Amino acid sequence: MSDIQSVLARIADRRPTIIDLSLNRIRAALAALGDPQRKLPPVFHVAGTNGKGSTVAFLRAILEAAGNSVHVYTSPHLVRFNERIVVGGQEIEDAALIDALERTDAAIGDAMLTYFETTTCAALLAFSQTPADYAIIEVGLGGRLDATNVFDEIAAAIVTPVDLDHQQFLGDRLEGVAAEKAGIFKRGAPAVIARQSPAAMSALQECARKTGARLFAFGEHWSVYGEHGRLIYQDETGLCDLDPPRLAGAHQIDNAGTAIAALRAAGLTIDDADISKGLGAARWPARLQRLTAGPLVDVARTALGAEPEIWLDGGHNPHAGRAVAQAMADLEARHAKPLAMIAGMQANKDATGYFAPFNGLVRNVYAVAAQHDGVMNAANVANAARAAGLAAESFPSVTAAISAACANTNEPPRLLISGSLYLAGEILCENA
Repeated sequence: MSDIQSVLARIADRRPTIIDLSLNRIRAALAALGDPQRKLPPVFHVAGTNGKGSTVAFLRAILEAAGNSVHVYTSPHLVRFNERIVVGGQEIEDAALIDALERTDAAIGDAMLTYFETTTCAALLAFSQTPADYAIIEVGLGGRLDATNVFDEIAAAIVTPVDLDHQQFLGDRLEGVAAEKAGIFKRGAPAVIARQSPAAMSALQECARKTGARLFAFGEHWSVYGEHGRLIYQDETGLCDLDPPRLAGAHQIDNAGTAIAALRAAGLTIDDADISKGLGAARWPARLQRLTAGPLVDVARTALGAEPEIWLDGGHNPHAGRAVAQAMADLEARHAKPLAMIAGMQANKDATGYFAPFNGLVRNVYAVAAQHDGVMNAANVANAARAAGLAAESFPSVTAAISAACANTNEPPRLLISGSLYLAGEILCENA
């Protein structure tokens, strides 16, 4: 039997990895596979610029806390490709993944299909072969022409916060980006919209009305906020006084509320106790994740002679930068420490825009480069940080950056490793 990496490599050789937004190719491929997307349980379809993964994690955890089995499709993965495909609550097993990939590749034959389209077909095929109560599908890019937008009916469409990203594919106008995300809305199905900027909210609401979707928008139909260590959710059916989410950062209050809103908009009745249980159980790696063990922690511990505080986050655009900076500011207010950032970015990201919210908060940026295609080299990462008004220098590795950050302070610093999901994946692999 072939191992997963060799199968994926063979598919990558046959299928272009470039992004080519369209639905005709994947619809034809799914038809060749017997239309597995029509054999899935009720689908929650999640689009947005930031917060998709965390919202998916909350949806899954709440549904599972209420006793449901759930399929989940997300991208990209951090450590193993299997992370992308959760079948009935468990990461897909190697043999099942290989079977789904090879069956998909064989059914497609010589027809043109991108790598992401091929793996999406394989995920839907795997889901169709195992019963579950619900499926949660995360959009890969955009929404309207994304390979996941192949469902005739859905339980709810969800749009998390929208901001500019992937402008080469989605355009550089926020209203246009929002309209692309809104392409997952379906007539008669709930359109659940998270907290947005006024421009994005207006565009999303207009798209929902034109589509004939049932609008369920933050601020108009539901709200969520933190109060005295609790999460308070409210809509027209009542108020929920809930345990706070375990995921760190004030922005996770909004993501949790968006998940709750989607479940209620879809007509599910879940006890507050199960919602609280799910909020506490949700896990989503590299989203303000505290690293407490592993080789990198050991490096910092040795350098400091004390227990280090290291946070890992994969956010990589200005909106994510604002959320992470706010989370670091909240930590600073509770327990002041010098903040050092170890950062790597992809070359196609607005690095200066990402760094800007940290001005006045971060002492130094220690720039690195992930070992991945399309990365910004460390020197250019440092230049982008300087353009945002931050002191920065480049380093050949994360280990070297951590050592320098720990040496360049009179007191143990708070370390934030951020800027790229690819960098975060490497950290998790190295620190396993």
